[in-house]
Amino acid sequence: MIDQVRVSERGRMQLITIKKRTGVQNWNIICRWALVVSLRNNTKPALENIPADSSVEMTWRTFGGTYEKVYLGLLIQRLINDEIEITKDNVNVYFRVHLHRGLSFLTTTKLKKLKDYLKI
Repeated sequence: MIDQVRVSERGRMQLITIKKRTGVQNWNIICRWALVVSLRNNTKPALENIPADSSVEMTWRTFGGTYEKVYLGLLIQRLINDEIEITKDNVNVYFRVHLHRGLSFLTTTKLKKLKDYLKI
């Protein structure tokens, strides 16, 4: 359902910040953390138009790795919980919204080291 993962310029800057704090070199790993952190938040994310205006882009397979089906399943279950119709467009839109909400959370918290990020 999701072919490409594209991050906004703001998201790219957040990824750079998290990368510096944690030493994690792969953006796909940080993006996975961001998705899961957002999915864990019980509030329904606000829909917003998030531009794909950065150079950060990866395939869904790169994003999810071995567990790509698990991440997709978690996202679809969250859409069901939020009473959102399961369509390709909704899956893509809400994936982007959750990804960017998670990046914002990971950047604005007072987490400074890898061990702090792993605790959440």
